[in-house]
Amino acid sequence: MDRNWMELLQELRVLQTGVQILAGFLLTLPFQSRFETLDDVQITLYLANVALAALTTALILLPVSVHRRLFRLRLKATLVSSADRIAKVALAGVALLSVGTSALVFDVTAGRTAGFTAGAVLLAALLILLVFVPGRLRRQANNREMT
Repeated sequence: MDRNWMELLQELRVLQTGVQILAGFLLTLPFQSRFETLDDVQITLYLANVALAALTTALILLPVSVHRRLFRLRLKATLVSSADRIAKVALAGVALLSVGTSALVFDVTAGRTAGFTAGAVLLAALLILLVFVPGRLRRQANNREMT
């Protein structure tokens, strides 16, 4: 359990850095002169991304809060299993934040069609990389164990 906990913490640190970079980028946008030219769709997408960044940051911090509350209660298995689920949800948040931010940047710089296309392509790529590839690797490992 100790090793699992340490691995989860390291993964959450990586996620946190990515979210911080994207959130920092988003927070600088309103202070740019071009921000005033955004249309309603772009502003909505921007605000959704900011909210998603804040929520994902909270999710990444949640295992730390849970650890503080469960510390010394001999609930390491509960801590590790809950942190595992939280990390998976946070990873989905980072993926959606990446999609939303990319869609916004493409929309502002190359137009609405480019924005939706970039978002859709990145969403598909992330689904393949974050869902299907690990699932396939897991199935292959399970098949090897059975033989």
